[in-house]
Amino acid sequence: MTMSYEQARDRLLDAALNHVAFDGWSEETFRAAVADTGLDAGFARAICPRGAVDLALAYHARGDAAMLERLASEDLSDLRFRDRIAAAVRFRLEAVTDKEAVRRGASLFALPVYAADGAKAIWGTCDAIWTALGDTSEDVNWYTKRATLSAVYSSTVLYWLGDQSPEHQATWEFLDRRIDNVMQFEKFKADIRKNPLLKPLLAGPNWLAQQMRAPRRGDDLPGSLG
Repeated sequence: MTMSYEQARDRLLDAALNHVAFDGWSEETFRAAVADTGLDAGFARAICPRGAVDLALAYHARGDAAMLERLASEDLSDLRFRDRIAAAVRFRLEAVTDKEAVRRGASLFALPVYAADGAKAIWGTCDAIWTALGDTSEDVNWYTKRATLSAVYSSTVLYWLGDQSPEHQATWEFLDRRIDNVMQFEKFKADIRKNPLLKPLLAGPNWLAQQMRAPRRGDDLPGSLG
């Protein structure tokens, strides 16, 4: 039976997870996964040109998919929007099947050579959350929402990795505090924009912000001006 790239990658990822706790997302882990699955080494390398780095990203994407599936099945309509955001972040962390794999991934993507991959993965998670929750912004708010949530999500993950409280209760309290901080900052920004004394100073930045447009799905570029 012919195996698709996606099926083969899933098999490699499942096998790699048995080794990540000991060897991290490393070449040793990738080679062990290839050996465990019995896949041809050339075929495995074609699927994951960067070896375990690509498997680490696949593991992150698997968590995103599980989060989206849960979001689609849960009724969040009675929650305030800030609580829907908190629920989505919590669902994403609860989708993790191997905490040590995330810890090792955090170490991997902290390396300068892979930092851009890590940032892109986090941005993708936050974009998926906003999109699933019905965000329709088309201007600079598209970027600020995702950038702000990326900061909240990243700090929450780091806190969660060290959290030993029952059922990670301390993490969820930390998450609520971070979202409260964001809401306070948004209120501060709104007050600044309403201040008539500051309007002349903000004219230029406001004009530039109005020119920004959210990327169209499928575009290679992150966005556009005008």
